[in-house]
Amino acid sequence: MAIIATISGFLFGFDISSVSSFVDQPQYKEFFHSPDSLTQGGITASMAGGSFLACLICGYVVDKFGRRPIIQASSLFWLIGCAIQCSSRNVAQLIVGRIVSGYGIGFASSTVPVYVSELAPKRIRGRLGGLFQFSLTVGSTSMFFIGYGCSFIDGPASFRTAWGIMMVPGVLLLLGTFVLSESPRWLAKHGRWEEAIDIISKVQAGGDVNHPDVVLEVEEMRESIEIENMNAKLTVLDLFKKDSIRRTLVGVFAQIWQQLTGNNVLMYYIVYMFKMAGFSGNTALVSSSIQYVLHCVMTLPAFYILDKWGRRKSLLIGSTGMGTCLLIMSILLGVYSTPLENISASATVRITVNNKHVSRTIIAIAYIFVAFYSPTWGPGIWLYCSEIFPTSQRGIASSFCAACNWIFNFALAMFVPSAFRNITWRTYIIFMTFCFTMTVHVFLLFPETKGRTLEEITMMWDSKVPAWQSSKWVPPVLNPSTIEEVVDTLKEDEKKDSVGVHQEYVETKE
Repeated sequence: MAIIATISGFLFGFDISSVSSFVDQPQYKEFFHSPDSLTQGGITASMAGGSFLACLICGYVVDKFGRRPIIQASSLFWLIGCAIQCSSRNVAQLIVGRIVSGYGIGFASSTVPVYVSELAPKRIRGRLGGLFQFSLTVGSTSMFFIGYGCSFIDGPASFRTAWGIMMVPGVLLLLGTFVLSESPRWLAKHGRWEEAIDIISKVQAGGDVNHPDVVLEVEEMRESIEIENMNAKLTVLDLFKKDSIRRTLVGVFAQIWQQLTGNNVLMYYIVYMFKMAGFSGNTALVSSSIQYVLHCVMTLPAFYILDKWGRRKSLLIGSTGMGTCLLIMSILLGVYSTPLENISASATVRITVNNKHVSRTIIAIAYIFVAFYSPTWGPGIWLYCSEIFPTSQRGIASSFCAACNWIFNFALAMFVPSAFRNITWRTYIIFMTFCFTMTVHVFLLFPETKGRTLEEITMMWDSKVPAWQSSKWVPPVLNPSTIEEVVDTLKEDEKKDSVGVHQEYVETKE
């Protein structure tokens, strides 16, 4: 189920590299009349703009209609947007198509990490959560090579073919959603306990409803949802109340920091970065492809790192490493870069490095930067933000946090070409500063969530344990002996009389 849901990561990945292969290609420039840095920024950023708008409403619809229908809707938006893009006659139509596709990515990026975290056993939640980022990197790498191959086709068919191929993962995701189960926590929250217990028992214990892990998880869900039902009418403003504002700010800044690492911007405009380092033409594209492959391969350690090291340590190592890489790149470009001569007034890249040894060093550092990002801040943030909120807030809070990610994605994609044009290599200094700042923020305020159920994470927030001591926090023990006790408690609780959990269900299962 996690693999099917995380096909949606392909959509995000295809977006990242859907333009990067063509921004410097003559077929693309000729058809769209050589867009200047601001226009190109608008084309690239329009996808993120659509994703931001989708995230603003996703929190409400995902809690009302469920996780699975919204994943289905995301694939439909993606397919429609891709059709508009690959038939584009001008920049305006291309932007409209990317906005519509952005709605699909926005719904998916808000919903899928939540769906996987609500479905996954706590011992492997990090690994399953990492599937979304791995799917993203496979998608971005695949699309870059598709774009590179299509760049040898003459005329507009080059980019139209590549953008048409983007529909394939959308079709696969749409078909896959028909065999997905709904999130057990969403089902329980809406009184459908029989279905919820059935799914939990199959995921946790091969269908054994009296397995200790199943009993414990259902009991924790019962207590959690009982409390949450007292605050059923939830809005975004409730996320900023006294009892919620700490975790809301952590979730918001986690998503913002992920963008301010600079990784996505470097991937969007990777060809520009390599031109600054002194590479051009096919050499720049081939060198760029190595970075995409590295991005994909280095996501694989996340399946081990996030569950073994924990979320905090992974994020701290990642941001420190990225900041150091950006510092070295800034120094090398600042010392060895020279202005380009005889360039057009609309040119985005205005500097280059003529020393081959320095050029190769800069590219090597860029590869190391990706190696720090891919197993840490890439998958870690989507997983982390899907874990830290209680069931009542998870849908709306995850969407709100994802919206913050996308609005910064939009802003950076829009204005980084202008930054490259106006302040050249100094752009990297800005991202370096952000990386070192987020290291401090994570250490002080991001608690550890590794190896805990979603309900235990909620209890940890309520206990207000300092973030740097959170890995040693021990949750209170809940010890019901059988699923029958949990069911009896549900039936006796007046607030749960409408839930409809019946003893006959357990007897039938036995």
